[in-house]
Amino acid sequence: MSAFSSIPAAERPHGRLLFRVDRVLPVVFASVLLLTACSQSTPAAKPLEITKDTACSLDGMVLMDFPGPKAQIQYEQGPPDFFCDTKEMFATFLRPEQKKRIVGIYTQDMAKTDWAHPQGSWIDAKTAFYVVGSRREGSMGPTVGSFASEADAQTFTKTYGGKVLHFEQVTLDMVDLSGGVMRDRHM
Repeated sequence: MSAFSSIPAAERPHGRLLFRVDRVLPVVFASVLLLTACSQSTPAAKPLEITKDTACSLDGMVLMDFPGPKAQIQYEQGPPDFFCDTKEMFATFLRPEQKKRIVGIYTQDMAKTDWAHPQGSWIDAKTAFYVVGSRREGSMGPTVGSFASEADAQTFTKTYGGKVLHFEQVTLDMVDLSGGVMRDRHM
């Protein structure tokens, strides 16, 4: 005689399913949530330092050879893109055909590094403050200065002119790459 023979047929478990749904369902639900969270998370990206051989992803220029803020975009898959100018970073990021999943985007805090030879001082580009329209030039001529604090960006405008903007306020027409330093229209 089986252990279930004393249980009325309507209340017997079907087949060999010998678990209680009220105990298993919370475990299944928690597992699904955990798997969903893990699949949506991205690895923590950190800015990479440029070297004497780091070249711009758009034009091959060696970053250390030119003044002004540099930038980098790191992707979930594949190598990062380095830029010898913040305008190039914005032009790449703002292009509608940009489809790679970005895990980090960085620029330099120009209040903490030398404009002529910027080194280190990497900051999250999305939280930085930008000066558009200043007289200060970067590798491609007029550039967009980047700063960690709004106060530093405002101080910069008092000397070099321009307007302070947040990351999301910079538009594609503000970072037009046609022309460059030599007004070359073939870039």
